[in-house]
Amino acid sequence: MEGAKLIIEEINREAELKIKYILEEAEKKAEELRKEAEKRAKAKAEWMIRKAQTQAELEKQRIIANAKLEVRRKRLALQEELINEVLEALKERSASIPEEEYLEIIKELIVQGVKELGEEKVVVSSNKETLSLIEKHLEEIKEYAKEQLGRDVEIEIGEPIETIGGAVIYNPDRSIRVDNTFEARIERFQSELRSRIAKILFR
Repeated sequence: MEGAKLIIEEINREAELKIKYILEEAEKKAEELRKEAEKRAKAKAEWMIRKAQTQAELEKQRIIANAKLEVRRKRLALQEELINEVLEALKERSASIPEEEYLEIIKELIVQGVKELGEEKVVVSSNKETLSLIEKHLEEIKEYAKEQLGRDVEIEIGEPIETIGGAVIYNPDRSIRVDNTFEARIERFQSELRSRIAKILFR
C-alpha cells in the first residue's frame, strides 16, 4: 500500500508540474498574441492617421487651388469689365473732341492713310460732320499733307459712313483702303491699349 501511495503522489506531482508548464506556456503564448495584436493595432492606427493626414493635406491643397482659381477668375472678370469701361469712355471721348483738336487728328490720320497707300490721289470717307470739317479745311489739309509727304496730294471727299470719328482713306478706284476710323484704330490697337490700361489700373 505504501508503494502505491508513493506512485500516486509521484503521478500527481508530475501532473501538477505538467499543468504548471502548460499554463505557463499558455500565458506566454497569450502574451505574445497580445503584444502582436497591440503591434498590429498600433501599425494600423498609424497607417490610418497617415492616410487621414494625407487626405486632409490633399483636400487643403484642393481648397486652396480652387480659392486661388476663383480669385483669379473674379480678378480677370473685374479687369475685363474695367478695361471695357475705359475703352467705352475712350470712344465717347473720341466722339466729342473739340473741333480744332479734332482737325489736327484728322489731318494726321489722312496723311498716314496717304503714306500707306502711296497714292497721289485719295478718296476720304467719314461721318457727315467730319466730311464737312474736311471740306471746310481741305486746302489746309492738302498743304499739311504736302509738308509731311514732300509732294502734292489730291484729296476727294467720299461718301458719308457710320463712324464716331476718324476717316477711311481709299485709293482712286477704291480697291484698297486704310481704315483710320477711331473704331478701327481702337480695334487694331486694342491689345496694346488693354495692356496699357491694365498696367495703369492694376499696377
